[in-house]
Amino acid sequence: MQAAIFDIDGTLLQSDASDDAMYLESIRDALGDVKLRPSWGMYTQFTAAGILAEILRDNDLEATPERVAAVRGSFVEGVRRHMSEHGPFAEIPGALAYVQSLHTSTTHRIAYATGGWGGSALLKLSLAGFPVDGVPLASSDDHFERPQIMLRALGQLNGVFDTISYYGDGHWDAVAANTLGWLFVPVGKKLDGLTKYVPPLCVPNLKA
Repeated sequence: MQAAIFDIDGTLLQSDASDDAMYLESIRDALGDVKLRPSWGMYTQFTAAGILAEILRDNDLEATPERVAAVRGSFVEGVRRHMSEHGPFAEIPGALAYVQSLHTSTTHRIAYATGGWGGSALLKLSLAGFPVDGVPLASSDDHFERPQIMLRALGQLNGVFDTISYYGDGHWDAVAANTLGWLFVPVGKKLDGLTKYVPPLCVPNLKA
């Protein structure tokens, strides 16, 4: 049995650029005119919870549950509003059929592991038609570190696997997969990876 675990934004859905803008809006909405670093890449934990923790620390603000909930709630509402106005985010070409083929396969189990918030991830996936019922999802609601989020997703599969593959579009995804000793499937031009999913992809022959 093989485990296939997917990042979402930029990996399955063309939502990463919109996410950046909505995340910034949620920070301003919930926290006001706080100081931010010059670029997202200057934060050490590239997850919604990780970046938020560093923003709060940089501004000498306590990371109270209320502050975290305010940012998360504002972001999820922003995603909901965006999709009500513009419709679902477009898939990376072939991603939906590919994920569905693995979901119904007798040789694979799938899960989602995103650095974003769980509520917004479910909204995006379900509206775009991706399978969500009975499919594990781990997110920034579970941890601020990406490897821990990935392990959370794997743990929810409750199985022993011959291979574990993680699909991602960012350098941070590759680093996390390497840290865990998982196979990594790069997606998108930034990583010179897949620009289109064409099942079946022979995951076990990919190098970590």
